[in-house]
Amino acid sequence: MTEKKQLNYDTAWQEKYKDMIATPAAAIKKVQPGKRIFVGTGCAQPALLTEALCERSGELPNTEIVHLLTLGEAPYADKHLANLFRVNSFFIAKNVREVIQEGLGDYTPIFLSDIPNLFSSGRLPLDVALFQVTPPNEHGLCSLGVSVDIVKSAVENASLVIAQVNPRMPRTMGDSCIYAHDIDVMVPCEESIIEVGLPEIDEATREIGEHVASLIDNGSTIEFGIGRIPQAVTEFLNNKKDLGIHTEMFTDSIIDLVESGVVTGKRKSINQGKIVASFCMGSQALYDYIDGNPRFDFHPTEYVNDPFVISRHNKMVAINVALEIDLTGQVCADSLGTKFYSGIGGQVDFNRGAARSRGGKAIIALPSTAQNNTISRIVPCLSEGAGVVTTRGDVHYVVTEYGVAYLHGKSVQERAIALISIAHPAFRERLLKQAIKSRYVRPEMTNAEGKIHIMPPELKTSHLLRNATQVDFRPVHATDVPRMKDLFHALSKQTLFYRFLSRAKSFSHKEIQNFVYIDHRNEIAIVGTVPEAQGEEIVAIGRYYLDVRTNRAEVAFTVRDAWQNQGIGSFLFQTLMNIAKRNGIGGFTAEVLRENKPMQAVLNKANCSLTSELNEGVISYLLDFA
Repeated sequence: MTEKKQLNYDTAWQEKYKDMIATPAAAIKKVQPGKRIFVGTGCAQPALLTEALCERSGELPNTEIVHLLTLGEAPYADKHLANLFRVNSFFIAKNVREVIQEGLGDYTPIFLSDIPNLFSSGRLPLDVALFQVTPPNEHGLCSLGVSVDIVKSAVENASLVIAQVNPRMPRTMGDSCIYAHDIDVMVPCEESIIEVGLPEIDEATREIGEHVASLIDNGSTIEFGIGRIPQAVTEFLNNKKDLGIHTEMFTDSIIDLVESGVVTGKRKSINQGKIVASFCMGSQALYDYIDGNPRFDFHPTEYVNDPFVISRHNKMVAINVALEIDLTGQVCADSLGTKFYSGIGGQVDFNRGAARSRGGKAIIALPSTAQNNTISRIVPCLSEGAGVVTTRGDVHYVVTEYGVAYLHGKSVQERAIALISIAHPAFRERLLKQAIKSRYVRPEMTNAEGKIHIMPPELKTSHLLRNATQVDFRPVHATDVPRMKDLFHALSKQTLFYRFLSRAKSFSHKEIQNFVYIDHRNEIAIVGTVPEAQGEEIVAIGRYYLDVRTNRAEVAFTVRDAWQNQGIGSFLFQTLMNIAKRNGIGGFTAEVLRENKPMQAVLNKANCSLTSELNEGVISYLLDFA
C-alpha cells in the first residue's frame, strides 16, 4: 500500500464554527422560493440536504435545481414535484433520466470545461449551493473530497453556500479545498459516501478493451471516460510501463494499476508523478486509498478538462464512448434519437486535447450492436433527433469488438469503408449497400464467396523505375486470383525461400484466394502491375498483417526475380508504411533471413525507430513509427 500523509481534521471544529452550524431543516429554511440551486456531484451528493429541500417543496415554487452527474437518490426529480422543482442537468444520470425524457426537466448540452465559466460569468447565476465537504483542518480548510469537478466553481459563485460536513469524506489533495469561512451554513453529519461497484464486463466489451489497450504505448497519459468500456481497458494494461493518468474521473480499477507499478506518472509532461482527476466513483476501499494520499491530485474541471492543459501531455490517450456513429464519422454520445440519455461531458474536451498532444490518440469506443445484436450502432446516418457530440472532423480512432478504424484525414469513402469493416458481420453487407446508395462509396465494391471485400481505390499510385518503366500499384482484389497464381509460379526457389522462410513451397487455390480476399484494415495487400497484352501482370506484392493486441503489423513483400534491384521493394515498403500510419497503426515487425540482404537494406533505410535481434539465422525487426 502506498504510504500516505496523515491529514486529520480539527476535532474541535464544531465548537470553533458553532455560529455557522445548523440542522438540515434549519439550513434549508434559508432558501427562498424561485431560486436556482446547485446540488453536488456524483458520490458526494448531499443526501440530507436534498431530503430537507424536498420536505419544504410546498414552500419553494419555481425552484430550478442544476447539477452534473449525481448518483444518489434524486427526490427533487419526482414527477409529482415537477410543478415546483425544475431539474436542469448538465449530464443525465439514471436518477433524473425519466423526468427529463418525459419533458418535465431540462438537459443543458455543454462541454464540461465550459460549465465553470457559465457560473462565474453570470450567464447561469447560482443562488444556492448544496454539497459535501470534510470537516475543516487546523487551518480552516475543508476538502471537497471525491467530487471537486464543477462543485468548486459553484461554491465560489453561489450567493448562499450550505455544506454537509462529513468526517467520512476522504480528504483529497490538490486544488480541492475551500475555506470554512466561505461556507454560510455547516450541517454536521456522519454517513457513508455513496459507493458504486465496478460494472460487469461481457466478452464483447472485453474485446473492445483489448483493442483499445493495444493503442496505448508505454509512457502514455490516459483519460478514462465513464462506462464499462474504459474500465475494461484496465484489464489489458498490466504489461505497460510508466503510464500516467490525467482524467475526468476514475474508479477502483485504478488501484491495481498503481500498486503493480504500471501507473507511475514518471513520464508525464506536467503534474509528473501525480494522478490528476476531478472526481471519482467507487467503493469504500477506493475512498480509503485516496484519503490523504499525495499521489492523487484533485483539481476543478476548468483545469482537468481544459483542452490546452490536456494537450500539454505527450502521448495523451483519451478513451470515450458513443451510442452510435454514422458512416461519415459523426458521433452521438448523449441521446437515443430524440430521447436525451447522458451528456456531452468531457468527451470533446479530452478528444480535442489528445488530438493535439504530441503522439496523442483520441479514441471513441462502442459495441458494434445494441439490443441483443438486432441493431447496428454503426449506421448510414444518425437516428432522427440524435445529436452530434464529436464531429466528423474531430473523430480519430473508432473501436468496436471487431477492430479499430482510423478516420482522421480520411475521405468519406475511406471512412465508410473503415467503419463497415469493424461493424458486426451481420450488418456489413447492408451497410455497404446503403453507403453506395448514399453515394458515400463508389459502386465497384466487390463480393466474394458471400463476403464483402472492400477495396479502397484511394490507395492507387504509381512509380517510375530507373529505366523509365512505370509500375502501377493498387490494392489487391478478388479478380486477381489468376494473376497471383502466375506470380507465385514464376518466383525462383531463392525468392520463395526468402519470402516464406521455407525451401519447399506450393500454393493451393485456397491459399492464393487468401492472398486476395482480405479486409483492408487488419490486412493490407498492394500489388505492383505492368500492362500486358492480356491485361496486366503482377510483378510485386507487399502486405501487412495487423496484430490487434499490439497495434503493430507484420510486413512482407515479394518482387518477381526479373524486376528485382530496381527500387520496387523500397517503394512498396514506403507505400505500406504510409497506409499503416493513415490507419493509426503504431509500427511494423518483420522476420528476415540472415541471407536476405535486399530486404534488410530496405528495412534499415526506413525512416523510423528500428531495433533488431538475430536468433537462429532469422533477424527479428521492430519498427516504431512514432
